[in-house]
Amino acid sequence: MFLNCHTYHSLRYGTISVEDLVEMALEYKLKVLALTDINTVTGIYQFYKLCQDKGIKPIVGVDVRVENEQYYICLAKNPKGIGEVNRLLTNYNCDDISIPKTNPSLENCFVIYSLQNIPEKLLEHEFIGIRQDELNLLIKPELKALIHKMVILHPVTYKTDEHDEQYKLHKVLRAIDANTLLTKLKENDYCKSDETFINKKLLLNKYNHFPEIIENTKFMVDECSFDFDFKTPKNKKFYTDSKESDFKLLSKLAYEGLARRYSDENKQAVERVEKELAVIDQLNFCGYFLITWDIIQYSNRMGFMHVGRGSGANSIIAYCLGISHICPLELNLYFERFLNLNRKTPPDFDIDWSWKNRDAILEYIFDKYGKDHVAFCGTNVEFKRKSRFRELGKVFGLPKDELDQLSKMPKELHDQNAVVQEIYKYEQMMIGFPNQRSMHSCGILISEEPITNYSALEFPPKEFPIVQFDMHTAEEIGLEKFDILSQRGLGTIKDAVNLIEEKRGITVDIEDTTISKNEAKCNELLSIGKTIGCFYIESPAMRGLLRRLKCDNYKVLVAASSIIRPGVAQSGMMREYIFRHNHPGQFEYFHEVFEKELGETYGIMVYQEDVIKIALHYGGVSAENGDVLRRAMSGKGRSLSALQKLRDDFFESCKRKGHPEQLSQEVYRQIESFAGYSFCKAHSASYAVESYQSLYLKAYYPIEFMVSSINNGGGFYRTEVYVHEAKMSGAVIHNPCVNLSEFHTTVYGTDVYLGLMHIERLEASVKMSIPEERKEHGDYKTLEDFVKRVNIGIETLQILIFVGAFRFTGKQKHELLIEARFLLSNQHKTKMISLFEEPQKDYQLPVIERNPFEDAFDELEILGFPVSYSIFDLLKIKYRGDVMVKDLLKYHKKQVRMLAYLISRKHVPIKNKYGNRDDMYFGTWIDVKGDYFDTAHFPDSLSKFPFKEGGIYLLLGTVEVDYHFPTVTITKMEKMPLIADPRYSMDEEKSKKIERNLREDVSLTFREPYPQQHEIGLPRLKIK
Repeated sequence: MFLNCHTYHSLRYGTISVEDLVEMALEYKLKVLALTDINTVTGIYQFYKLCQDKGIKPIVGVDVRVENEQYYICLAKNPKGIGEVNRLLTNYNCDDISIPKTNPSLENCFVIYSLQNIPEKLLEHEFIGIRQDELNLLIKPELKALIHKMVILHPVTYKTDEHDEQYKLHKVLRAIDANTLLTKLKENDYCKSDETFINKKLLLNKYNHFPEIIENTKFMVDECSFDFDFKTPKNKKFYTDSKESDFKLLSKLAYEGLARRYSDENKQAVERVEKELAVIDQLNFCGYFLITWDIIQYSNRMGFMHVGRGSGANSIIAYCLGISHICPLELNLYFERFLNLNRKTPPDFDIDWSWKNRDAILEYIFDKYGKDHVAFCGTNVEFKRKSRFRELGKVFGLPKDELDQLSKMPKELHDQNAVVQEIYKYEQMMIGFPNQRSMHSCGILISEEPITNYSALEFPPKEFPIVQFDMHTAEEIGLEKFDILSQRGLGTIKDAVNLIEEKRGITVDIEDTTISKNEAKCNELLSIGKTIGCFYIESPAMRGLLRRLKCDNYKVLVAASSIIRPGVAQSGMMREYIFRHNHPGQFEYFHEVFEKELGETYGIMVYQEDVIKIALHYGGVSAENGDVLRRAMSGKGRSLSALQKLRDDFFESCKRKGHPEQLSQEVYRQIESFAGYSFCKAHSASYAVESYQSLYLKAYYPIEFMVSSINNGGGFYRTEVYVHEAKMSGAVIHNPCVNLSEFHTTVYGTDVYLGLMHIERLEASVKMSIPEERKEHGDYKTLEDFVKRVNIGIETLQILIFVGAFRFTGKQKHELLIEARFLLSNQHKTKMISLFEEPQKDYQLPVIERNPFEDAFDELEILGFPVSYSIFDLLKIKYRGDVMVKDLLKYHKKQVRMLAYLISRKHVPIKNKYGNRDDMYFGTWIDVKGDYFDTAHFPDSLSKFPFKEGGIYLLLGTVEVDYHFPTVTITKMEKMPLIADPRYSMDEEKSKKIERNLREDVSLTFREPYPQQHEIGLPRLKIK
């Protein structure tokens, strides 16, 4: 009888989760229940399964509304019906086709209208819903005549509670949706107060005098039957026209690739190909492989680089087809991690392209396989803590400063008034509520039938349609995703190769992995962590790991790419791996199984397949449960839940095998840690190949490589760091120049000219037009020549002057500014080229002495970092540190004073001894020589000496050398002031006197050792 139930997937409307809705129906002993969320089918598949499990007949549909006005409720008679509603919504969402207010073309649905929207003519499958408080209206002749077409309508929107808190939560959500105050909601903005479950008998009693209405409702309930087959794959079945043709083509391509990748005598490769082909055919995955191959073929034709990773890279077929570049024989990759006869879903291919090329790949997929059959997975974006507080604060009318305090500060610092207490209550109730639907970052679905058979489509901000459910639901209903990803690392590699060819005339076949694996020069850079700019191995944590391992070969890099992941690191096994790698003769294996199965990684579980091996060979888990275990490791909450189901069987089996309970507990602890994040070996190997490609280019063509990294937006660090790294590689860095700069940064020999792209305040059209005009008509001769040829306003021209883009004229900035004002005085400038050039009148301007640091401050303002000077040159103090980075290894366990420039910091929440959350940071810095080092900042130090954003800091700390890698644990620090901006500073003589006094104070401070009873710091800059 409850034919119009909403969950919280009716965004910012319903307050009930799908699980709670079904549980409540069970409490009310309902045998039938309908889910009709507003304009979405997000929850119907989870709802269907839960109802089946609880013995409730599920009915699914949609509550169709336009701009908060309910048009009708649609209930699917069968799976075709939900497809019809999906297409109705898709046309509206994606093609701006209006939804008809009455008589929609929905032959396989029942349509229920409210009394406020009765059509002139009711079709056979159309009815009117009558609510209990509307029964008294049936005395009206026009309504009485329609009783034979009426059904019971009792919507459900919120949970029942004693204090109406859930109803108020619904109103709060409606106010958030309307972006208005709670007190300003109108009656039609929210649901009626009776929209919750009531006793079924009580509801039916209300309609006792209208048996026809009750019979119509029972008829509708009986006629609806949404039987959904979850087991049958819904992906596109064949690449060709049949299974047989697919297998024939796949076999042909595999053997052609085999001949290309291996020698004729490699029997192991042949046997592996035969084995994999048989399994792929038996599991009906030929089409999945061929579609992936087809996408790669298009990519190759376009000249794009790609990286094939994920578990699919375990496959020799993928290697032979060119999907991946990882030889599974070389690395002894575990095929069963990728594909086995217990697996019922297609394997996992993650394919990376450059961020510049991904959209072209997506367009190809949508065009090739049909827009009716292709869509992105959706994701449900929940209200995060900050957004919960901010949205609730707005609803309750708090001013902006209080909103900021609520959303940004911990609860202890909130103003604990009555309104805030009310906000706390609803903030807790909203945890886990979806706020909006968005696009999955990479998951593409390609279906055999039209994809609207399963979901309505929506258009998020990016112009690709999405289904209304997430990847987990897609997988459950039989739709497996293709992961089409993008990254900047591939763009950097490709651009570097092109730049090397353009500037040096050297062709580098970077996809020939034999040139970039185990190169001596690359291995040397690896071992000392000199990897800034190199994909996946440039972060401070990764560079520290490489140094701790003295990583000097490809296979160690593969392992490093995995042990850096939280799954291994959090289990404590990363630390153990480092010890065993550095002391291979000083450890014992946990058990002989670990030695036999994991000898390559010193008995440490590093990869996902290692966990499977130990579960199978140590724990005695069945092969079938091994696959369950593999899938359990692929997510967060779902993974932990799946692992928990295997726990009892694991320990029981270990007990039967006679393993010590304490050892089994430790083994399981390590297994469980992988439930968060860990890599399969092939995935790590794929990343390692790309890392080596980057490293090869950095080793032999460092300037071109760093320029390409700058142009691709860098990676872990901000642009300034990559500019610094280019300088450390031998480049001479120049400010943008209208005659030598392009849109992107470019290089001439060792001279690197920053691109116009780095001047943020410059309009994109101007950044493009300056080099285009120059290429067409030659270099700009003077400022006047530039102004005549480029459409530009005075403000934009001034920015170019301040950044030094006209220094080729030999004139000072103040001269150019006056000239610019003269040239563009009081008129809107348009581009003009004259046939006869008239020389500009030459005016004699007064000589103005410039502070040499003015340029540096112009650059800081416009580019974000100085180019003409080092940032250290702008310090008020002469002191540059007692110890330089190059000497840190000599200071193990000793206190050091350093002066350093902050380039990155990472926040790490930790728990203190009382179980409360504390903050810890890791910092990365450069010293005056340009070398990098890392620091650790514990809560005690941070409470007294916090970070004050970026800049140069005076540091006091103790050096800890951990396996060749020094870290400075900071006890005290303070940010150092720069000189006053000379463009706006006080009287020069007064400024010099203050600076001279400060430097005298500083020299005294650093000449003497720090007494224990005094605080570290400068006399004028106290560190408390």
